Amino acid sequence: MMHTATDSHQSAWRSPWVLGWFAIIASVMTANFIMIYFAIDANPVLVVEDYYDRGQHYEKNMVARMANNPGWEMRISAPEELPLNKPTAIKFSLATKEGGAVRPDSVIFYAYRPSDAEADFSLPMQHIGNGLYKADVTFELKGVWDILVSVQKDGEEYNEALRMVVAAGQ
Repeated sequence: MMHTATDSHQSAWRSPWVLGWFAIIASVMTANFIMIYFAIDANPVLVVEDYYDRGQHYEKNMVARMANNPGWEMRISAPEELPLNKPTAIKFSLATKEGGAVRPDSVIFYAYRPSDAEADFSLPMQHIGNGLYKADVTFELKGVWDILVSVQKDGEEYNEALRMVVAAGQ
């Protein structure tokens, strides 16, 4: 059997190794372009418009807030998993360190959806007793929610936060 010059100089594109590496690179690049497209197309716009201005004096504001901390005991009470599309009572307790009642100007419940700012909502909490507040909340989307209860007293704001999960099958 005689070999010709064309047999020893075969094209690299006929090698299964070269074709395999090319297929891997092409699939990774395709997946990256798809993720970039979805990131741009479905941007939830969760960045605050004036993020630079708000961050300028962050440390000074945090030190001032800690100095003005009244030392209240604040606690959010909610089920482990919140049901989807069913009203659920979220309770909030507010007291001094000695256990005395605090009468704030307002108590507001906020629910933030980390993946979609358009689903965020808030509602006032009702005073139901000695330092106890309640809000009947219905979550229309399953998944992770950040809950924040904001207490306003004498022009100052104090917050308590909690991350919750809304389950689909309850």
